[in-house]
Amino acid sequence: MMARMPEPRFLTLADVAEILATSVAQVRALVQRGDLRAIQIGGRGQWRVETVELEAYIQRMYDEQARSAGSTSTPAHQDH
Repeated sequence: MMARMPEPRFLTLADVAEILATSVAQVRALVQRGDLRAIQIGGRGQWRVETVELEAYIQRMYDEQARSAGSTSTPAHQDH
Protein backbone atom coordinates (compact mmCIF):
# COMPACT_ATOMS: atom_id res chain seq x y z
CA MET A 1 0.00 0.00 0.00
CA MET A 2 1.46 3.36 -1.02
CA ALA A 3 1.75 6.17 1.50
CA ARG A 4 -0.62 9.03 0.78
CA MET A 5 0.94 12.46 0.33
CA PRO A 6 -0.16 14.88 3.04
CA GLU A 7 -2.29 17.84 2.04
CA PRO A 8 -0.11 20.89 1.41
CA ARG A 9 -0.17 23.53 4.13
CA PHE A 10 0.20 26.40 1.66
CA LEU A 11 -1.39 26.98 -1.73
CA THR A 12 -0.39 29.27 -4.57
CA LEU A 13 -2.90 31.81 -5.87
CA ALA A 14 -3.28 29.57 -8.93
CA ASP A 15 -4.14 26.63 -6.65
CA VAL A 16 -6.73 28.74 -4.84
CA ALA A 17 -8.19 29.98 -8.13
CA GLU A 18 -8.59 26.39 -9.29
CA ILE A 19 -10.27 25.34 -6.03
CA LEU A 20 -12.67 28.30 -6.14
CA ALA A 21 -13.20 27.98 -9.91
CA THR A 22 -12.21 31.60 -10.50
CA SER A 23 -9.25 33.52 -11.91
CA VAL A 24 -5.87 34.21 -10.34
CA ALA A 25 -6.63 37.92 -10.72
CA GLN A 26 -9.81 37.52 -8.67
CA VAL A 27 -7.93 35.63 -5.94
CA ARG A 28 -5.21 38.32 -5.92
CA ALA A 29 -7.94 40.96 -5.48
CA LEU A 30 -9.38 39.00 -2.51
CA VAL A 31 -5.91 38.92 -0.93
CA GLN A 32 -5.20 42.58 -1.58
CA ARG A 33 -8.58 43.64 -0.11
CA GLY A 34 -7.87 41.53 2.96
CA ASP A 35 -10.84 39.23 2.35
CA LEU A 36 -8.52 36.22 2.08
CA ARG A 37 -5.49 36.11 4.37
CA ALA A 38 -2.20 35.26 2.69
CA ILE A 39 1.54 35.70 3.23
CA GLN A 40 4.26 36.82 0.86
CA ILE A 41 7.35 34.66 0.67
CA GLY A 42 10.69 34.84 -1.10
CA GLY A 43 12.51 37.67 -2.78
CA ARG A 44 9.85 38.00 -5.46
CA GLY A 45 7.05 38.28 -2.92
CA GLN A 46 4.97 35.37 -4.15
CA TRP A 47 1.68 34.97 -2.31
CA ARG A 48 0.77 31.79 -0.44
CA VAL A 49 -2.57 31.00 1.18
CA GLU A 50 -2.63 28.61 4.10
CA THR A 51 -5.17 25.82 3.60
CA VAL A 52 -6.91 26.65 6.89
CA GLU A 53 -7.28 30.30 5.79
CA LEU A 54 -8.95 29.21 2.55
CA GLU A 55 -11.34 26.97 4.48
CA ALA A 56 -12.11 29.86 6.89
CA TYR A 57 -12.78 32.19 3.93
CA ILE A 58 -15.14 29.67 2.35
CA GLN A 59 -17.02 29.26 5.65
CA ARG A 60 -17.33 33.06 6.05
CA MET A 61 -18.81 33.28 2.56
CA TYR A 62 -21.39 30.60 3.41
CA ASP A 63 -22.20 32.37 6.69
CA GLU A 64 -22.56 35.78 5.00
CA GLN A 65 -24.76 34.32 2.28
CA ALA A 66 -26.99 32.67 4.88
CA ARG A 67 -27.28 35.92 6.87
CA SER A 68 -28.12 38.01 3.82
CA ALA A 69 -30.62 35.44 2.57
CA GLY A 70 -32.30 35.41 5.98
CA SER A 71 -32.49 39.18 6.28
CA THR A 72 -33.83 39.84 2.78
CA SER A 73 -36.20 36.94 2.42
CA THR A 74 -39.92 37.49 2.60
CA PRO A 75 -42.49 35.00 3.80
CA ALA A 76 -43.83 32.70 1.10
CA HIS A 77 -47.36 33.68 1.95
CA GLN A 78 -48.82 36.44 4.08
CA ASP A 79 -52.10 36.51 5.95
CA HIS A 80 -54.20 39.55 5.07
